[in-house]
Amino acid sequence: MLDYDKEADVYDASRGGEPRAEAAAGAVLGLIPHGARRLLDVACGTGIVTRRLAAARPGLRVTGADLTHAMARMAAARLPGAVVLADSRRLPFPDASFDAVTSVWLLHLLDRGDDMGAVVAECARVLRPGGVYVTTVDKAASHDVGSDIDAVLEPRPRRAAPDAAARVEARAAEHGLRPAGRASFTGLGQGRSPRGTAADLRRGWFTQLPPGAPLTEDFAAALEALPDPDRRRPDPVFSLRAFHRPG
Repeated sequence: MLDYDKEADVYDASRGGEPRAEAAAGAVLGLIPHGARRLLDVACGTGIVTRRLAAARPGLRVTGADLTHAMARMAAARLPGAVVLADSRRLPFPDASFDAVTSVWLLHLLDRGDDMGAVVAECARVLRPGGVYVTTVDKAASHDVGSDIDAVLEPRPRRAAPDAAARVEARAAEHGLRPAGRASFTGLGQGRSPRGTAADLRRGWFTQLPPGAPLTEDFAAALEALPDPDRRRPDPVFSLRAFHRPG
């Protein structure tokens, strides 16, 4: 996993910045009932999406929570007094505290044990009856856009996706959450280039291909040999799922 303390300063610029945040916030809010009064954004990161959730709904009190000190500091600058340092597997809030809970680009990172299930359980716990939980799913698959980059990487070793939609739905059901809708949004500015993807491989962004390994270098060299190595291929389209806690 990346060191998000080190990534914090460049995180937004390297992942689509404000256009991507606007697209994400709009799609998330489309799944949040207008009557919601308190929302918790779990793993809020730099707060770039969280701030937009708050700004778009003046009557919605938004709280952000993140485990990483550097990310939380940046989020707190965007939402003063509304961000806490917290582990999403052990949220520091009483049961049934929020009308809505969101986790954007979190579950795909949780590949140890049943961390994904623990996070879904906590999100369900702090959700009030009648509330809605919204999360991204299938993030890795979203980056497979049918490009020549994907053709090169297709035979790479892969791990089971912690945020596979079926797995998330099963965990949600275990905690009394029922499917309540879905949406998608474009990851603006996140289309991959061959050279950029090769650099990501060498940084360790592909968890099954360790930096410096011969196989990693083979894939990187094949990517750099593609035509137009600096041209970005199509942007990914991310998927959201909403779950309702019956009241």
